[in-house]
Amino acid sequence: MELNAERNDVAAIMREIGVKARKAATTLANASTKQKDAALLAAAMCVRANVDDILAANELDVADARKNGLTPAMIDRLTLDTKRVEAIAKAIEEVAALPDPVGSKITEWDRPNGLHIERVRVPLGVIGIIYESRPNVTADAGALCLKAGNAAVLRGGSEASRSNKAIHQSLVEGILASNLPEASIQLVPVTDRGAVGEMLRGLGGNLDVIVPRGGKSLVARVQEEARVPVFAHLEGICHVYVDGEADLAMARDVVVNAKLRRTGICGAAETLLVDEACASTHLAPIVQALLEGGCEVRGDEATQKVDARVKPATEEDWRTEYLDAIISVRVVKGVGEAIAHISNYGSHHTDSIVTANTRTAERFLNEVDSAIVLHNASTQFADGGEFGMGAEIGIATGKFHARGPVGVEQLTSFKYLVRGSGQTRPS
Repeated sequence: MELNAERNDVAAIMREIGVKARKAATTLANASTKQKDAALLAAAMCVRANVDDILAANELDVADARKNGLTPAMIDRLTLDTKRVEAIAKAIEEVAALPDPVGSKITEWDRPNGLHIERVRVPLGVIGIIYESRPNVTADAGALCLKAGNAAVLRGGSEASRSNKAIHQSLVEGILASNLPEASIQLVPVTDRGAVGEMLRGLGGNLDVIVPRGGKSLVARVQEEARVPVFAHLEGICHVYVDGEADLAMARDVVVNAKLRRTGICGAAETLLVDEACASTHLAPIVQALLEGGCEVRGDEATQKVDARVKPATEEDWRTEYLDAIISVRVVKGVGEAIAHISNYGSHHTDSIVTANTRTAERFLNEVDSAIVLHNASTQFADGGEFGMGAEIGIATGKFHARGPVGVEQLTSFKYLVRGSGQTRPS
């Protein structure tokens, strides 16, 4: 009985959040650009002003994470310092500086009967974000949703609950300073897993979209159980293909950065493919650079021969998102075999080719069916901020509505405005 009472309490809390969010979304859809930007700029100022409180809260979260045995990659995602808090504030300001998509005209045309038709951008409504570990998502997601005229319901992971609460408080202060509804950005106040279930069921019809940011189990659950549309990627099995006409120094730099800059992000490279045409000159130096950078290398037979420290790769390695300092390496017969490998093992997230041959590059860019495909650049550029979007709410690998970094524009839909002069349709 007690457990049921707790579940009923969670359901009641979540229903109230949904109702408040829908009401706030109506106000936000009609808020001016000036008002939304003022709220965001005020929120950024509050983040800076509250930096000590945010770091103190984060320190407690990190201490608990270490005590509970979270992986180094998870702890890295969770940890904040002065520099990262400043980056959070700057990201909010960058979102404020973006063009407001709401009301922008996508296209327009006239019909022979005199009707004038416009397709214009409108907010999606209420967006739920379910995420783990990364407290910066609280600010990024909240800011992006608000800029696009949407209300946000944020459900962060329990491991970052104090950090999320401290950052959310700064967002609320900015919102209230601009006379927007406090419920414009709500943080779910309970860590009970039942709250996630309520969001997946749509909060009584008040939730329009869900965006999961987290591990494979979380995203899989959301995609399987959600009764509302989902923007997400299940895994980031990202590849770098070093073509036979790649510059060695460039290839080495790109591969090392793609793998080791931050190993725990979805844009980190997990598999390296090397063209047999340059394996004799490029494979050993690149593998050695990875090993010297502290990366475990698991390779096919050709790769194992270039360095005794290389471990044998299994079939499972080609399908694994390590999110750690581990990479699988395979020698392939040209770009065609590289594309085939990515098609077979990839997750349609982000893949890169390093080559001086523009024709080969264009083939790779056109034939690799991923949300983001790069030429001569690290996969770690798979980020909304790096795309000039200010920030991102996530990376979507689906093919409907949003694909790739989900920024302000992707958080809108559209409607048709039809203007006439008394036209009626003939019988």
